Amino acid sequence: MSSRPRLIIIGWVHSPFKELVGTPIQPVLARGAEGTVEILPEHTDGLQDLAGFERIWLLYWFDRAPPARLRVIPFRDEVPRGLFATRMPCRPNPAGISCVRLLGIRDRTLRIGDVDILDGTPVLDIKPYVPEYDAFPGSRAGWLESCRNRRTRADGRMNPKTLG
Repeated sequence: MSSRPRLIIIGWVHSPFKELVGTPIQPVLARGAEGTVEILPEHTDGLQDLAGFERIWLLYWFDRAPPARLRVIPFRDEVPRGLFATRMPCRPNPAGISCVRLLGIRDRTLRIGDVDILDGTPVLDIKPYVPEYDAFPGSRAGWLESCRNRRTRADGRMNPKTLG
């Protein structure tokens, strides 16, 4: 049996989004929203060679997510769904992923675009987006294929004060 996982924060997201309500619900819906990722000094060497990538995956911790719920109503739906068929933040392990544009790197600060992450969110990892590996055009998208809701921003449904 392995030991318990240990997470290390490597940096912090800075974005224009201070609260969940009104935040874009995916990077593709956040076009034009810019922010930065400030990498902690001890992780700066890991940024070498990253500048050549147009997009990067950010793995982060939903540090303000409400407690885990296994049935949720996603932002783009009105029907309860199984949590693992959604990207809602109220997860047993509240890890998030976003594929953002890498606009530039200066010292230990990454300038990013299409950011859909709350300001002050801890970053756990960065990986390059590689179209050859990460794009699967034509893949099925489950319930989202028939979803009529075109909401692009988060509403108050994940507010811990209003959850029952």
